[in-house]
Amino acid sequence: MNYVFIAQSIDGYIADKKGGVEWLESVPNPDQIDMGYKAFMERVDAIVMGRATFETVLGFGIPWPYEKPVFVLSNSLKTVPDALHGKVELTAGSPDEICTALQDKGYENLYIDGGKTIQYFLAEDLIDEMIITTIPVVLGGGISLFGELPTLLEFSRLKTEVYLDEVVQTRYIRKNT
Repeated sequence: MNYVFIAQSIDGYIADKKGGVEWLESVPNPDQIDMGYKAFMERVDAIVMGRATFETVLGFGIPWPYEKPVFVLSNSLKTVPDALHGKVELTAGSPDEICTALQDKGYENLYIDGGKTIQYFLAEDLIDEMIITTIPVVLGGGISLFGELPTLLEFSRLKTEVYLDEVVQTRYIRKNT
């Protein structure tokens, strides 16, 4: 199974025009409610993220936040920082090739992260479930969560929750076609 857990603005952007994500914290969260992230992470075996998302996470200036193995899609990166050896591995190929290779390594439940990576997997119809958290801001441009698809993909809404009286999170599952 391939999962998405991501936040977007009301107008469907996951990063602002400069690639920034500071707006994600525009709703005060004094109790640091994780909005289901920990429970979600317990369901996945590994994370597949794009190079840009990887570089964004590195730029946060915090200790590496993932305990699960991370596979970074990149044709340009040749190495990962020394501190991340054994935690991060570079990979390339089509979404289907990547899924097959990771399944062969025993990783069945993948968290697909990053705008282009999510779009890449959606275009190949390789996303089974999406949890999309909408932050009540309109960015007016930036990096879109969704892009063009070769065909219609149908999902069913499983659940919608509201956090902090403002943040709406909806869980969708791919309809069998």
